[in-house]
Amino acid sequence: MNTTDIKSYMQAVGQEARAASRLVAKADTAAKNRALTAMAQAIRRDEALLLAANAKDLDNARAKGLEASMIDRLTLSAKGVATMAEGLLQIAALADPVGEISGLNYRPSGIQVGKMRVPLGVIGIIYEARPNVTADAAGLCLKAGNAAILRGGSEAIHSNQAIAACVKEGLRSAGLPESAVQVIETTDRAAVGELITMKDFVDVIVPRGGKGLIERIANEARIPVIKHLDGVCHVYIDDQADFDKAIRIADNAKTQRYGTCNTMETLLIHAGIAEKILPALSKIYFDKGVELRGDAAARGIIAQIKEATEQDWYEEYLAPILSIRVVDGLDQAIDHITKYGSQHTDAIVTENYTRARRFLREVDSSSVMVNTTTRFADGFEYGLGAEIGISTDKIHARGPVGLEGLTSQKFIVLGDGQLRQ
Repeated sequence: MNTTDIKSYMQAVGQEARAASRLVAKADTAAKNRALTAMAQAIRRDEALLLAANAKDLDNARAKGLEASMIDRLTLSAKGVATMAEGLLQIAALADPVGEISGLNYRPSGIQVGKMRVPLGVIGIIYEARPNVTADAAGLCLKAGNAAILRGGSEAIHSNQAIAACVKEGLRSAGLPESAVQVIETTDRAAVGELITMKDFVDVIVPRGGKGLIERIANEARIPVIKHLDGVCHVYIDDQADFDKAIRIADNAKTQRYGTCNTMETLLIHAGIAEKILPALSKIYFDKGVELRGDAAARGIIAQIKEATEQDWYEEYLAPILSIRVVDGLDQAIDHITKYGSQHTDAIVTENYTRARRFLREVDSSSVMVNTTTRFADGFEYGLGAEIGISTDKIHARGPVGLEGLTSQKFIVLGDGQLRQ
């Protein structure tokens, strides 16, 4: 397509999505659940077709020399297909947030004032590599009463289109418009530029991918964006921490998985216990192949720790690399997190109730934890069923974004003829 054709194509997609959003917003829970169940059944039935489409994408990715991490995210296995289907069934089992009324109270005038949860409208989702996002995003947006425009990466075009066919079949079988979920068919990057500026048709943009993609969307979008740029997550081990508990948490937070946004990137240790706990922790990390970079105090305890630069404290490694700093206490730990953190997820390990409460209150992140691993910062682990992403913004959705994050609230007022005096 040329630029003119892409603009016309995207405008048509937007118009169809806006029209579909009005129908989906008023669809009853049973219809949405029928669609989700039918999508899951179609995905299970078409496993061979989905894997064949994915094989085409993998062949192209290898021919283009894409890095191993990208190919890993792009790869769809039989287990991955089953997980996609199961995810849709889990979304169907979740309570429908649309129409939920809360906070209904009588006012002195006799009227009742409350809030009703409503869909956002049309959600544009821009993502890279992972084909499963096509099914996850479609399911979450639908259950929350929204229409979705999905623009996956060019590297996954065949996989995404094959999954989209199952999604459309599910919508059709439940009597809902197929245009409630549209997967952009062109791989031209100009389509992204159009999508993020279509204010008349799109209400919210959700980018999922690398920092470069999210920065571009955040800078160029003329529509509200739900996002997080970095996951510079911290664990602070207090001098009143349980020793064994602290070691298990610090190990899990870093080594359970390296490439996720909720993986610990900086470990802060109270000076009062650093000489006791750091040798045990460093041995665990070295045995697992983790490179350690630390301040002078940490290197004074463990000679093999490399010198950390100022940039290291800001770094989201997404790799087996960990920065370590020894701090004087809670105040310095909080100051460090405030300066270098990304407001994603931060944890304290302590048996001191007062310090735990201070940490919860004063650390300004979307998830703040006491005596557990940062790896729990996840929509499924939080009981949301699934997530569309994680937001570090402070308006509307914050933290893992599930069904509730894909809705808003409006005031409702119930009266019986009352007039304002």
